[in-house]
Amino acid sequence: MILSRKKEALILFLGDILLLYLSLYLMLAFRYLEWPTDKNLGLHFWPFTIIISVWLLVFFIAGLYEKHTLILKSRLPSMVLNAQIANSFIAVLFFYFIPYFGIAPKTNLFIFLVISSVFVLLWRIYGDRIFHPSVKQKGIIVGSGLEMKELIEEVNNNPRYGLEFVSSVDLDDIEEMDFQEEILSRIYSEDIQIIAIDLKNEKVEPILPHLYNLIFSRVKFIDMYKIYEDIFNSVPLSLVRYNWFLENISTESRVTYDTLKRIMDIILSFVIGVISLIIYPFVALAIKIDDGGKIFFYQERVGKNNKIIKIWKFRSMSEQNGDTEHNEMKITKVGKIIRKLRIDELPQLWTVLNGGVSMIGPRPEIPSLVKHYEDKISYYNIRHLIKPGLSGWAQLYHTDPPKVSADDEKTRRKLSYDLYYIKNRSFILDLKIALKTIKILLSKSGI
Repeated sequence: MILSRKKEALILFLGDILLLYLSLYLMLAFRYLEWPTDKNLGLHFWPFTIIISVWLLVFFIAGLYEKHTLILKSRLPSMVLNAQIANSFIAVLFFYFIPYFGIAPKTNLFIFLVISSVFVLLWRIYGDRIFHPSVKQKGIIVGSGLEMKELIEEVNNNPRYGLEFVSSVDLDDIEEMDFQEEILSRIYSEDIQIIAIDLKNEKVEPILPHLYNLIFSRVKFIDMYKIYEDIFNSVPLSLVRYNWFLENISTESRVTYDTLKRIMDIILSFVIGVISLIIYPFVALAIKIDDGGKIFFYQERVGKNNKIIKIWKFRSMSEQNGDTEHNEMKITKVGKIIRKLRIDELPQLWTVLNGGVSMIGPRPEIPSLVKHYEDKISYYNIRHLIKPGLSGWAQLYHTDPPKVSADDEKTRRKLSYDLYYIKNRSFILDLKIALKTIKILLSKSGI
């Protein structure tokens, strides 16, 4: 029905390897107008193997192994273009500053870039026709809320899924519906094969006896929220009740994960922190020349177990009241520059080194906003079960985050991503977030 995330990423990865080596072969054929000889292939194979390995990492950072939701598909051409621009720069540096291999293929490299870019883009646009069924299974979705509507729109409008929801049952209107006449008859007449259902909703109880008999008709039942989580990388908030936390959230210490995470925090914060010390004098001088004020400032944030922590930054505003609504009006001239370049965040690395925050985790919030959100948003304080981080899952996938002032709806949406991370956190997931954060930091979008 829906290819699993790991299998799809693996197929894309293997396809990229094949196409990049095919691009190398075709590049040599076009360049020399003959089939490549063993000598010519041998001369180019190993240096381009190194390049291809680095390129595959760039593809991952660029998001080319993400699930192909409608949003991602619309961005594919620009994503491939940006990745290949970065790859071009890497290849030029490699061949011209590491002359060990004895080749500096200007024309060859250009031809390779063109062929490989076309292949990678076409592979992602049309490759789903190879490993996804052309005939979709028919399904019915039984649930309620915004998440159900989002699922219907995503699944029915994306050819990548081998499923089409031909009908839906809103559990909020179930009492006014003749389930036998309106739903069961359609299931049998239209050969429905899949039913995605919200079994957590108490309103589903009256129709369960009707659904039970469908097991003998070879109808497959799947968890509506499992599909949602797999597609959107967030926990559907309509699911979140006390029983969800009891089933999915644990505060039990995981020695291996906690140790690896702390080692990563220490190494990254120390190495980046020490390197960044080079620019501290220049930033300090610029701030002093700009308005003569303090170089650093700190804000109180809420950390693990609701403990108050201090976050240090380079001062970028004339008045540093961290919880006012009008901070954007008070950014200094130098502040605009260091914010755009994310330089103002560098002192936070020392907070990571001393253990106050982690490199990866939910972003720590201002105490006054935490108090507000705990009153307005159910289960908001669950974010404080783990150590906060400089970057996190929500920063990567929540496209419309709340700013300094309180915004209940945007924060509720952000919480759905934080819950996903808390539920699924692992060292591999942290590495993924760290690598993808590199892309964010090198682009114009902020963390």
